[in-house]
Amino acid sequence: MSDLHAFIDALPKVELHVHLVGSASVPTVLELARRHPDGTVPAGERELRAFYAFRDFPHFAEVYQAVNALVRDPEDVATLVLGVARDLAAQNVRYVELTVTPHAHRLVGMPPAAVTEALDIAARQARERYGIRMAYIFDIPADLPGDFIGDTLDQALAHPPENLVGFGLAGIEQARAGHTEAIRDAFRAARAAGLRSLPHAGEMTGPETIWEVVEGLGAERIGHGLSCVQDPRLVAHLRETQIPLEVCPTSNVRTGQIPDIAAHPLPRMLEEGLFVTLNSDDPPMFDTTLTGEYRVAADVFGLGRAELAALARNAVTASSLDEDAKKSIIHEIDAT
Repeated sequence: MSDLHAFIDALPKVELHVHLVGSASVPTVLELARRHPDGTVPAGERELRAFYAFRDFPHFAEVYQAVNALVRDPEDVATLVLGVARDLAAQNVRYVELTVTPHAHRLVGMPPAAVTEALDIAARQARERYGIRMAYIFDIPADLPGDFIGDTLDQALAHPPENLVGFGLAGIEQARAGHTEAIRDAFRAARAAGLRSLPHAGEMTGPETIWEVVEGLGAERIGHGLSCVQDPRLVAHLRETQIPLEVCPTSNVRTGQIPDIAAHPLPRMLEEGLFVTLNSDDPPMFDTTLTGEYRVAADVFGLGRAELAALARNAVTASSLDEDAKKSIIHEIDAT
């Protein structure tokens, strides 16, 4: 197994499903907690790790929002972006599509233009310092107060960062009830502006939310998609269309969506011929890494070199990179 782990470590990777605030390492969160001592996040490492013991998804959302409340100025945003760039580059990640929730930053008083400037500067610095290419996805957080749809769309259209490639939908899936048409309208406008439709679905609800993002939002990739295996017709559709699924195994265990890692439907998804990518979601909060997810695929699900390399190629293919960049990374994967 050590040889397989060495192969995973050396494997060039692409990360498609990781959140800006959720990517903050423990040292980074501690720095922000000490920088803003009036927050509710513990400023000690031991206490912070205990803070990250989640009872269920709503509790995870509460903790996530508490950490987000520490991100109060453009310097904090840049600190997070450069932190995730450093951590991913150390894992041989060549490219990342980082999900940002602009409405959450607006709630703590950050002007949209300032957030975008910080994202742009940090992306350039990440390329210079760590050799990693960064793009952004703006997501609608369905469980936050205020005009979460309008604010997100406004920033995506009026104040987009240079490398904005997609428009997403996240948060507690049940909170989308009553907002279906407004969300559809926002996605129509985002897609008309050239952004890809990249929503979460089927993480904490049944196949109906996956059907909604496929039929109502024109999803080009789907975050999680776990519950698709409950619906044979949906499985057949996903197999036929090869819509990529961003699978995050450790995340699903840590937020209580599945009872344990052995119960994860990833092997079934692969057996069904679905287009799967591996991702880390909120790695420090879940005590994982992208490399760790590949190790789970090997150690728990028995995937070998060929299957792991195929997953790495899938992530490249599903990304928003240009064709030349895709070919370059795939060549690296094939040479590993």
